[in-house]
Amino acid sequence: MFKHDDSTLVHSSRRASRRLHRRPPQATAVLAAQCALPLTIGGRIHHPPLRRLLVPEVEKVFLDLLAAETRITDLENALAEAHSAALTDTLTGALNRRGFAEACQRESARARRSGNPLALALIDLDDFKRLNDREGHQVGDEALVHLVQVLRAALRPSDILCRFGGEEFVLLLPDTALHQAAAAISRFQRQLAVRAVPRRDIVLSFSAGVVVQQAGESLEQALLRADAATYAAKRACKNRVVTG
Repeated sequence: MFKHDDSTLVHSSRRASRRLHRRPPQATAVLAAQCALPLTIGGRIHHPPLRRLLVPEVEKVFLDLLAAETRITDLENALAEAHSAALTDTLTGALNRRGFAEACQRESARARRSGNPLALALIDLDDFKRLNDREGHQVGDEALVHLVQVLRAALRPSDILCRFGGEEFVLLLPDTALHQAAAAISRFQRQLAVRAVPRRDIVLSFSAGVVVQQAGESLEQALLRADAATYAAKRACKNRVVTG
């Protein structure tokens, strides 16, 4: 019998390795794709691990695509946060006028399609100027934040709260009739009366005017009626709810 010449096998293997490394990138990619095909061994299908078969060029493209997708997601999140910040009052976290205008357009259109009532409540914190003058603006800010927290704890998910300016807030109550809205605002007054401003011995109250937007009525017209009702509540010893 002839003995195997190990040196011949080693030289042959080295030549084959050099030929493989001299393959052009296109041929190497084709080879990787072919190697990635399932193999049938002993009647069973085996899927070779793709990551070990990816050539550097293909892997780089794959990683670049992942990085680009991550950057796009980060940009979309940043834009969403910027848009939300532009619609929000920085002190209380309630919507500002711009955010409320967008919400009103959406809810008014929905109310017209469904035929359900859309109630508006204008809330004015009682004696806010006196509170600011006596306790300072820091305490005044705390009072506004406290009011919003109490209201939010009592509101439905569909209700919309806006800081309209100073100590004035507007509530948008979808699918709510006038008597239901008035009852809800009175309930909010009672809840506020039993919760003092945190770390302060101060109990707040507010006056409110409540209306339902009429067919063909603009938001500005509805708010004017709510403002007139709020003024009537102020003249009636405050801490009152008046419908308009």
